[in-house]
Amino acid sequence: MTDARARDASPLRAMLDTLPRGERRKIAAYVGLSLASALVGSIAALLLVPLVQPAHALSLPGFLLPSPQGDGPVIVFAVATAVFALLRWHASQRGAQLTARYGMALRRRVQARLVEAPLPALANATSAEIANVLTHNTEIAVQGFSALQQLLVAGSTAAVNVAFAFWVAPPLMLAVPVFALAGLVASRAFAHEQAEVGKAYVAGMTRLFWHSEDLPRRLRHVRSFGREEAEKASYGEVAADLCRGYARQLELIASGRLLLELVAAAGIAGLFMLARRWHGIDAASLVAVCLLLGRLLPYVATTRQSFQQLRSAAPALALWQRYMNIDAEPAAADAAAPAPVAVTIRHMRVRPPARGVEVSALDLVPGELTLIAGDSGIGKTSLVDVLAGMVSPETFAARMGTADIDFTTYRGLVRKGAYVSQGVRLWQHSVRECLAWAAPEADEASLREVLSDVGLARRLDDVAEGLDTALAGASSRLSGGELQRLLLAQVILRRPRLAVLDEATSALDAASELRVLAVLKRRLPETILLVVSHRPGVAALAEQTVALAHGRAVVSRARDTAWASSSL
Repeated sequence: MTDARARDASPLRAMLDTLPRGERRKIAAYVGLSLASALVGSIAALLLVPLVQPAHALSLPGFLLPSPQGDGPVIVFAVATAVFALLRWHASQRGAQLTARYGMALRRRVQARLVEAPLPALANATSAEIANVLTHNTEIAVQGFSALQQLLVAGSTAAVNVAFAFWVAPPLMLAVPVFALAGLVASRAFAHEQAEVGKAYVAGMTRLFWHSEDLPRRLRHVRSFGREEAEKASYGEVAADLCRGYARQLELIASGRLLLELVAAAGIAGLFMLARRWHGIDAASLVAVCLLLGRLLPYVATTRQSFQQLRSAAPALALWQRYMNIDAEPAAADAAAPAPVAVTIRHMRVRPPARGVEVSALDLVPGELTLIAGDSGIGKTSLVDVLAGMVSPETFAARMGTADIDFTTYRGLVRKGAYVSQGVRLWQHSVRECLAWAAPEADEASLREVLSDVGLARRLDDVAEGLDTALAGASSRLSGGELQRLLLAQVILRRPRLAVLDEATSALDAASELRVLAVLKRRLPETILLVVSHRPGVAALAEQTVALAHGRAVVSRARDTAWASSSL
């Protein structure tokens, strides 16, 4: 297969690869319905001939063309046209359902794969690109799928009409292969440029998502530096690239449509010239062939546009497939060992950073708080990702009681966890929804109690909505510190075996941070608490401190806490 053929086949192959097997049977039913519609439409076109040319009869079976006497032809034509309209309407409904389900399946499948993906596999992915994959990129793919449906309809209609035309007047069909070849050449025009424009458009939309990320915080940063004009110019540059790409897409569609319409005009003229020179072709046959082939003219423009949309969908599907090719993280089964249970990590090595971090003699004891401290970029997040069971370490040796355990067993022990980081954004609508997400079984009294524990009860009592306070409401918006308190309330409701708080109290003042962490220790006596913080005062609550420096993690128990605090 040549490169050109490979380029043309790849959009269709990519589209077919994304179809669930069950949907393929439904698409086959849709094609069958389209064929039936085309068949009835062609019969209706043939039935029109004796109505407009009563003196000329077509040599067709009587069940297709009733006696021209009386109103029989009119009635049969009306019935055939009505059946054709109903079949086409039903096919359109089927097509709409197929398209909607296809878009839903694309979103669900890629979102599920992202949820199950190992964290290292997403290390080089930007949140803007992921947002694009889950939203607009899928829309481009869905447009391609809709275009594929239109091509199937056009193809089935063309096949049926050409077959009937050949049946009516075989000599006239000698010109069809010539014009079909010309149409194929016209449809392939600009294919390479269209593919490049499509790739640039997908990349441009990803850049646009990046410019739109977390806009309120971004605006504060931009305005404080007085860079509003630069921000406008940067966004405008991306928008201009998208504008040029979109305009070029439409220009290519128009150019291809022009070529196809010119080919169609030449084909019609050629048929008439052939009919005039070929003896034995009667006027009725010529009219019938023109009616049959004339039904294909509306598909000339749409077919070209459908090919363009299908090609434009190829880069969108390639981006979707790239994320679908990420191997899912193997699920860790819950450990059968009863909680609480202490684990001693005898030795472990984690990456990044590039030089790695060595950890030895780390005791993870339920009810105890371990402070993890160190400079930015030293490997704190990498360490807690491993301790939370989300990322595999390079080496791992641990003991539970007197038994040695591997990392798979350890992951099972900490599977019921809670991980709260500094930058996590709440996506629920209200306080109640946020808490219910963490503990669907919790009753009203439990929700109010946990809000009191983290210091949010009084704040919510001051607003009429109470637990139904909107998280992003203009009149009741929670501050950054209050949102962090709400996340810590989720941790208490969760009652995890291991809780990781990665700068999860950074928006609180030092005194409030200590009060909330003390409450967590009191309310979660069976939970291993891992707290990442730059504030040395947290060491006063910690039974153990892990200080990261120079590729090593220095572990000190409470009796050595004063030394650990002074070294931070």
